[in-house]
Amino acid sequence: MQQDLTQGSITGKLVGMAGFIGIGLVFQTLYFIIDLYFVAGLGAAAIAGVGLAGNAFFLSLALAQMVGVGALSLIARSIGARDFGAAEGVYRQAMILSLGLGAMTLVVGYLLAEPALATIAADAETTAMGKAYLFGFLPALALSFPTNAMGSALRAAGVARPTMLLQSGTVVLNAVLAPVLIAGWGTGLPLGVFGAGLASSIAAGMGFLGMLFVFGRSQTLIAHPLKLPKPDWSVCRRIVGIGLPTAGEFLLMFVITAVVYGVIRQFGSEAQAGYGVGGRVMQSIFLPAMAVSFAVAPVAGQNFGAGRADRVRRTVRDAAVLSSGLMLVLTLVCQVWPHAMIAVFAHDPAVIDVGAMFLRIASLNFLATGLIFVASGTFQALGDTRPALWGSFSRLVTFAGPAIWLAAQPWARLEHIWYLSATSVALHCLVALWFLRDQLRLKLAGLTPRGVTTSA
Repeated sequence: MQQDLTQGSITGKLVGMAGFIGIGLVFQTLYFIIDLYFVAGLGAAAIAGVGLAGNAFFLSLALAQMVGVGALSLIARSIGARDFGAAEGVYRQAMILSLGLGAMTLVVGYLLAEPALATIAADAETTAMGKAYLFGFLPALALSFPTNAMGSALRAAGVARPTMLLQSGTVVLNAVLAPVLIAGWGTGLPLGVFGAGLASSIAAGMGFLGMLFVFGRSQTLIAHPLKLPKPDWSVCRRIVGIGLPTAGEFLLMFVITAVVYGVIRQFGSEAQAGYGVGGRVMQSIFLPAMAVSFAVAPVAGQNFGAGRADRVRRTVRDAAVLSSGLMLVLTLVCQVWPHAMIAVFAHDPAVIDVGAMFLRIASLNFLATGLIFVASGTFQALGDTRPALWGSFSRLVTFAGPAIWLAAQPWARLEHIWYLSATSVALHCLVALWFLRDQLRLKLAGLTPRGVTTSA
């Protein structure tokens, strides 16, 4: 059942929700890790192609977060204010938006996959591998929209365990299907990288059906998750208005990742493959900080809706401390054992060297990244995600243009790109913290607990 996050220990609420969310994120990321593990045996071009196609995940995630973040913020604040009818109304409109975006993803993805990949791939073989993987993976991306809408509603209500259990089951299914479809175990019909994407899509389909089954059994506010009313454009505009900056933030991540692949293509497919593996490993390492960030949004959101300014501030403070401690430990791990982590998913020594160098340099900004995640979760809770977008835009300015210039210099080396990226993240963190202080001051000024009035 849903939780009241406006009472009890802030740290306990954060740790409890972050624990379940973190486990769910681990299993979600394992989709890509499992695919990468079995694809590694197909060569550097296959690894690079899957990495390139996986960048489409950021693009679909941007659209999914546009709906999910807006819905979570509005639902959590409505629950905190005890306006449960409004919470259900927001969810219904979020599901309408999600189903429409899922259908659009399929159409656009199948039409534009090949020309988009060809613009940044190092060679024709890498393009072909990326196209094959993406064609199998697109249904999983489409299903992520309605699944994310239901998951956001559950998180807004303080419910994280069912989502974690479902994601665990789908990853187990993906792990079983991957060797069967990729390498042809037991069938003698290897599908290669297309099988990797198809395995994820089948598992995502089962996860969607499972979410439909558990949704009404996990909370009492919303029944019949696919019951769709007429579109209410005023509510849709509120959802998109809050979520659109977050969508822009993920879109900028997509652009930055595409820029990286573009500027390192001159170093060959091994460089793109090494970056692809290193990026996947880094995303996995980020999961603890991301889990804390995802927990901040419902905890701070419900307390903001209930008028509890003191608890909102404590949520931000405790989340920053938790995230920073986790990221410092993970930085140490990446400084000591980068080659060992990359070697699990790559066999080519050149690919391993590139991935390990990337991971060692990128880990220098883990602390800054954790604080960026906490700030982003707070902006979602306060219902204004524009500061997060401006922070990401600052990174585009400080990285993309200089990286393109740097790659054109005859003396440029691959590590120069990685150091430039780390510097841009540090600057992004400063911008995010400046906005965070400003937003807390503005949004919490004069806020009083629900039902309590102040004297003139």
